[in-house]
Amino acid sequence: MRRMRQMRVAELVAAALRNDILDGVLGEGDSLPPQEQLIEEFGVSMPAVREAMRTLESEGLVTVRRGNVGGAVVHLPTPERTARMISMVMQSRGTSLGDVSGALLLLEPVCASLCAARPDRATTVAPVLNELVGRQREVVEDRAAYNTLAREFHEAIVALSGNETMIIVIGALESLWSAHESSVWGDPVTQASDDAAATRLAALGDHERLLAAIEAGDESRAASLSSLHLTATRATSLASTRHDKVSAQLLDGIGAAATARIAAARHRPQPSTR
Repeated sequence: MRRMRQMRVAELVAAALRNDILDGVLGEGDSLPPQEQLIEEFGVSMPAVREAMRTLESEGLVTVRRGNVGGAVVHLPTPERTARMISMVMQSRGTSLGDVSGALLLLEPVCASLCAARPDRATTVAPVLNELVGRQREVVEDRAAYNTLAREFHEAIVALSGNETMIIVIGALESLWSAHESSVWGDPVTQASDDAAATRLAALGDHERLLAAIEAGDESRAASLSSLHLTATRATSLASTRHDKVSAQLLDGIGAAATARIAAARHRPQPSTR
């Protein structure tokens, strides 16, 4: 019973600190008060405060520093951190990357339409997309540099849509998909089999036409162009991958080939010690 009461107190402390973080009382990089101060402020025991810290750390809202420096540093939730949690859920359910691609094929064109619908698109959306398209044009012969900028273009379409719910939810899926594409195009086997600048030029043309539709405020055309472009490019990416399931390790920068090697090593029969 004492342990249960302590856990309940810890949950209340965690809830209060969580609200401070999410309501902006504490910002990214801020430090939580020392544990001694929290004990006095909440009138609780040291074990309860430590349990509250463990809860917040498991949620990704703080990093607890051990040793002489001590304390806990605040982290605000981001689409990237949300993507990690989503990827773990998806991996546990055996979700395919094709499923992620299919969702984005439906959702990203909506974001393109929202970008075109923004009355302030000339000052908020167009400058960012114009810069990205210009940089893509400069590096179209450089496969790795171009692919990085192309992913940034798609992420920007979502981030500039103006709808916070779309930005968070679809942004998380974009982060997951970008991690997947980084894995695909960073794979030496894929690099050796695909070096066609013509493919990148075609994709760049798609981006330029999509940008023009957004600048013109043509919501329907922006959505249509986005859908056509995604249908072509995402199919290529899926056909090139050697890893067809969502893996949370992708968000750690571990490529599909490396993931496969790790899995194979773990399941390789061990030599007998007899």
